[in-house]
Amino acid sequence: MMPLSNTMESTQPTETFKARRKQLLSMVDNTTAQEFLRTHAAAVDDYFLSSFAHSAVGPRMGIMRNPYAMIALGGYGRAEQCVYSDIDLLFLFEDKVPAEAEALVREIVYPLWDLGLEVGHATRSIKECIQLARQDLEVLTALLDGRFVCGMSPLYHQLMDRMRVKLIGVKPAQIIAQLVERNAERHARFGDSAYLLEPNLKEGQGGLRDYHTMLWIARIQSDIKQARDLEYYGYLSSHEYEKLSRSLDFVWTVRNQLHLLMGRKCDQLHLEHQTRLAEAMKVKGFNGHLPVERLLGDLHGHMEFIKQCYDVFVYELDQRKRLKRKNKALKTTDVQGLKFNRGMLNFVSPEAILNDPLLLVKIFAESAVHKAPLSAEARRLVREFSDVVTQSWFRGSPEVAEIFERVLAKPVGEFNALYAMLDTGFLVRYIPEFKGLVNRIQFDQYHLYPVARHLLLTVGLLKQIGTAKNDEPDTLAQKFYTEIRNKRVLLWAALLHDIGKAEPTSGHSERGAVMAADICAQKGLSEAEIEAVVFLIRDHLLLFETATRRDINEEETALNVARRVVKPERLKMLYLLSVADAMATGPKAWNDWTGSLMRSLFLKTLNVMEKGELVSKRAMRIMEEKRERVLEAASTAEERKANAELLKFMSPRYMLHTPSQEIPQHAVLYRQLQDKSFVWRIDKSADGQTRTITLCAKDRPGLLSRVAGVLTLNSIDILDVRIFTWRNNVALDIFEVKPPPDVLFEEERWQRAARHLEAALADQLDLSAELAEKRLGFRSIQMVSKERPQTVAIDNETSSFFTIIEVIAWDFPGLLYRITDAIFRCRLDIWVAKIATQVDQVVDVFYVRSFDGEKVDAPDDVDRIRKTIAAVLQ
Repeated sequence: MMPLSNTMESTQPTETFKARRKQLLSMVDNTTAQEFLRTHAAAVDDYFLSSFAHSAVGPRMGIMRNPYAMIALGGYGRAEQCVYSDIDLLFLFEDKVPAEAEALVREIVYPLWDLGLEVGHATRSIKECIQLARQDLEVLTALLDGRFVCGMSPLYHQLMDRMRVKLIGVKPAQIIAQLVERNAERHARFGDSAYLLEPNLKEGQGGLRDYHTMLWIARIQSDIKQARDLEYYGYLSSHEYEKLSRSLDFVWTVRNQLHLLMGRKCDQLHLEHQTRLAEAMKVKGFNGHLPVERLLGDLHGHMEFIKQCYDVFVYELDQRKRLKRKNKALKTTDVQGLKFNRGMLNFVSPEAILNDPLLLVKIFAESAVHKAPLSAEARRLVREFSDVVTQSWFRGSPEVAEIFERVLAKPVGEFNALYAMLDTGFLVRYIPEFKGLVNRIQFDQYHLYPVARHLLLTVGLLKQIGTAKNDEPDTLAQKFYTEIRNKRVLLWAALLHDIGKAEPTSGHSERGAVMAADICAQKGLSEAEIEAVVFLIRDHLLLFETATRRDINEEETALNVARRVVKPERLKMLYLLSVADAMATGPKAWNDWTGSLMRSLFLKTLNVMEKGELVSKRAMRIMEEKRERVLEAASTAEERKANAELLKFMSPRYMLHTPSQEIPQHAVLYRQLQDKSFVWRIDKSADGQTRTITLCAKDRPGLLSRVAGVLTLNSIDILDVRIFTWRNNVALDIFEVKPPPDVLFEEERWQRAARHLEAALADQLDLSAELAEKRLGFRSIQMVSKERPQTVAIDNETSSFFTIIEVIAWDFPGLLYRITDAIFRCRLDIWVAKIATQVDQVVDVFYVRSFDGEKVDAPDDVDRIRKTIAAVLQ
């Protein structure tokens, strides 16, 4: 048993550290992040120093007989100790690790565990450290960050010297290549944190690991001792280092606040925490933008700069390799006043810019041609001479516009010259309307990128579509891109299509069209070109919104689009812009489903415009071809006869919308139905991420609402719905859904859902009551975005046969059930449903008729429907 005096001494460092840490945490909001990190690391150092001084085990072990040192590793070694960061510690021994070392670890480390801190520790000899570092890159990088804390300091220096002589000095290029490769793998796994909806502050591209990798490489190459040495050894300019320091401080501030918010270590900034984080950081809204949007905008901007520093750092490494290979040709430029320096573009001198101010735009054109970045000095000079770009003669110069358009049209390389224009401030000064779009975030699950970056990405994707370099080429889009005679119009429209979003109010398309007209006039476009750009910007959402919110199989849909677009050439440009815009928005906007809908709508509209052929004539051919394929696929004469009889009852809309190979499967379900209330079939997608429910039931008012309610009750999220009613009063509904939460018990969940649906159809289950309880505790970003109202729009103009109800609402469990139940209570039958539940603010569209089969256009009825649906959204 430990003597009482020793017990009291051993608790003294713990209590002192606990009190100091409490004091530090109370000061997080009142100090810079870097100061907190250093002070927090120093407090941990003091704990270990005090523990070393008060150790009961150390004297028994004998530091002269068994010399040892405590070494801080990893983030703790770098003195980057965030609120709940791990504390990584190495107990380093000279030759052998004595048996008493285990008791020493218990004495020093265990009290920190009792405080709820994560402590990673290792007990090794110098030789073991070198062996492990040779085998494991994680061990090597941790040691590169090593910092002496207490004990025998000569051991620490021996370890560092041996590591440099026996490991780092032997194959430095190989180790650096491994570090770069591992970072690339990390980027692929965690994504580009500068633009993700839920960025990883540490591991993603633009995260802290990019900075750490720069430090490790600089330590291997130049044996730097501190971060400031990145500037002293020429890896970064003074301006770059200061800006990097500010960006790191902001990311660390966010990380500290996230730790405090979660009460634990956390690096993934999940959507549901972002608003609370903005509140905790006391971020204020600005110019109509939400506080959370401002926070995310600043965060994305800082992480983008970290990413840029890393990309240029790695590029320069490659150029240094090229300099060592005498047979490797170096890049050169023919533009007088520009030069290449270590593979990066620079101005010959500041005086060269004074003699030829157009060099400020020519350098970006050369960057696009040679696929090379601007040097740090060049970027600094572009910023310093920015006043030249703001002068009216420069903005209105035809020569500058011609060079700018060359950059706009050039295929995107490894380094995007348009991005460099944005990052150096050139683009904002050349087109000042861009200022309100830089780091402008739209807080939803739909738009991945800040608006300015989205515009540049749209331009890049448009060019990739045309040159077949995108990952999933759209051959139709490629074909039409080559046919566009005036790509200048298309590229300007892509660059400016969201320019109206600088103001957070609605109507950005109309507002942007007016702004674009002025911009294009200044840049020298003709009146005809300006008119085309204005049309494309004003209607850039026409194809996407029509395809996703209207029934594209209804003849009037394509006719309405054709009347609005008028010219086939404009339709092709509009389609290309729509595809690039959706792809640049993110996977919630562009996927196989939206791509297929837009392509189908485009082709139908083009067919009307070019051939004057009504949709119905082409539809008749398609339906006849499908009937023949279905009958040919029958394996027996009896099946062929049964299918032929059933085909008579299948609605034209069903025949047009359903692949011919699926129709026999639906016929089998129909024959299984008989006297049952419903039958269904569940199919798993090829990637296992979704399920397809094909439901066959006797049609009845309110069927869709009951199915939606049952699926929500069983925690099965609906992604898309296709509903069809055959002429024999049979409903064939197809639901794309996410799998049940626990896939191990998926079959049991489907069986339970089937029992619930049986009960609901028999009026034996109160879905409203069950779902009301389920909604409790659900958190939607509706709670923080009240400025963006929910709407119920009723359209009696678009369709001659249906009333169209469009609902924009914040998502919550049971939303689809409540909307469809409200429609049922208004005595309306749903004939077509367009469901978009992939984003938090959903857009659900329903084509309805009254139970008597009529449109609902009486003003009193329209008002009653709107109020009934609006009531269930609250």
